[in-house]
Amino acid sequence: MPIEILMPALSPTMTEGKLAKWLKKEGDKVKSGDLIAEIETDKATMEFEAVDEGRIGKILVAEGTEGVAVNKPIAILLEDGEDMSMAKASAAPAPAKAAAPAAAVVPTAAPSAPKVSPTARVADRVLASPLAKRIAANAGIDLAAVRGSGPNGRIVKSDLEGSLAGGAAKAAPKAAPVQTPSGPVPDFGQPFTAVPNSSMRKVIARRLLEAKQTVPHFYLTIDCNIDELLAMRTKLNARAGADYKLSVNDFVIKAVAAALRKVPAANATWTDEAIRLYQNVDISVAVATPEGLITPIIRNADKKGLAVISNEMKDLAARAKDKKLKPEEFQGGGFSISNLGMFGIREFSAIINPPQSCILAVGKGEQRPIVKNGAIAIANMMTCTLSVDHRSVDGAVGAEFMQAFQAIIEEPLTVLL
Repeated sequence: MPIEILMPALSPTMTEGKLAKWLKKEGDKVKSGDLIAEIETDKATMEFEAVDEGRIGKILVAEGTEGVAVNKPIAILLEDGEDMSMAKASAAPAPAKAAAPAAAVVPTAAPSAPKVSPTARVADRVLASPLAKRIAANAGIDLAAVRGSGPNGRIVKSDLEGSLAGGAAKAAPKAAPVQTPSGPVPDFGQPFTAVPNSSMRKVIARRLLEAKQTVPHFYLTIDCNIDELLAMRTKLNARAGADYKLSVNDFVIKAVAAALRKVPAANATWTDEAIRLYQNVDISVAVATPEGLITPIIRNADKKGLAVISNEMKDLAARAKDKKLKPEEFQGGGFSISNLGMFGIREFSAIINPPQSCILAVGKGEQRPIVKNGAIAIANMMTCTLSVDHRSVDGAVGAEFMQAFQAIIEEPLTVLL
């Protein structure tokens, strides 16, 4: 019988998406693994692969349609011997399926799992996303024993979390209700232009509101002397044949990574059962896009040199602005950096990026008078403020991290040793 192709959940925070583009048209043949559509999520535009083989009998959602709920039928796939009339008959009742209203997004929870379809295996082959296959291969997980929650029972990344943790995945605790202003905003007669909220902007709003309401923030601020950093940056960038262009932010990323190795208790996440201390140093870096912030991740930043970090960050930032990042390139991370120095901001306090416990807000470097050896001197100073989740990182731990970070950023030669 005809198979419904469902709107996929391409990220843990995705409850709806935009069907940006169809790569196949009605009547086209497809096989498992073929790219059939481009889906725009809250963070990126990703390609959607076919799970089953057959022929596109009916497209139910036109390209460019926004707000398509996860697991809603978007097309009908015909198998061998089926005709268009069967597809139309199958497609007819589809619009009557009402999508459940979207709930407030819980950063650590995946969308509700649909029932597993018997089409989860085709000709004794396990259906899984490329990312799930790669994770399973690296972790030695038998996909045949994993229950898939994706379209048609396809195994996705979230299905492997329980196995990676060494047991069945636990259901995420219910989030505290998020309080939002009730009723419409009154019109006071001022002229305005209404800019519709994108999916990305809606998710950012929900996550930041939840973070500010449910995470007990406290803040630690230090002033860093970056004279040595700027001198080293100038010298390294002037090297003949250099295939990099180091920025101050590249040094900040490296210094944060090195400080987390010295103070691993700051590389943490709070859960009701335990505090998770991450073994890898994965740094999320805020990047501004036309629709809002996204935080691509420098994985294992403590093990990478400044040139590698610089080139990797430039590539991630460029693809973030084009919404071309892969989910694994912006999901996860144990610590965030937000740098507004290039906009002339002297200092600010950032909102924590759940489920992480810390985010470092970096201001601009500027010449300021300081006291050095009992006399007034001029130095290039940079103010940094750490926002901390007090549930998982105590004040003393946060202060120890900032002390380690300051020592490294003021003597950057230490990160090269």
